[in-house]
Amino acid sequence: MNLLPDANELVALLKKAALDAVEASKPVNVYFGEVLSASPLKINVEQKMILGEKQLILSRNVTDFTTMVTVDWLTESSLSTHTHTVQGSDGNGDSINLTTGAKNLAHTHKITGKKKITVHNGLVVGDEVILIRQQEGQKFIVWDRIGK
Repeated sequence: MNLLPDANELVALLKKAALDAVEASKPVNVYFGEVLSASPLKINVEQKMILGEKQLILSRNVTDFTTMVTVDWLTESSLSTHTHTVQGSDGNGDSINLTTGAKNLAHTHKITGKKKITVHNGLVVGDEVILIRQQEGQKFIVWDRIGK
């Protein structure tokens, strides 16, 4: 009676053990999905499962957020009725307090410095996204949109 497996059986057993070990550790896996609903958020993952908000972790790439930026902009030229209020001193100690007005005055404004902006990057229905399953497989990180 032969109690030891032959070489082919041993190789097959080792391969199975290795695959079982990898699956048990649930390493990170990449998936692709499509946004079915933005509120509440629902994503159809590879047409196999639908994930809801509680299963999803959103990266900054797929959310609206506010940030600071440094700008050096010139507004678009405007042709409309426009007024400006000027207040201050003329340098001789006299106060200046006046409002100018004009009709159909074409002009621009310079905007410079550090300014707060909102980036509107939230997911919308139809967005195709890249998801990463967390180790242990219970949560999915919505990493980014698929570039088109």
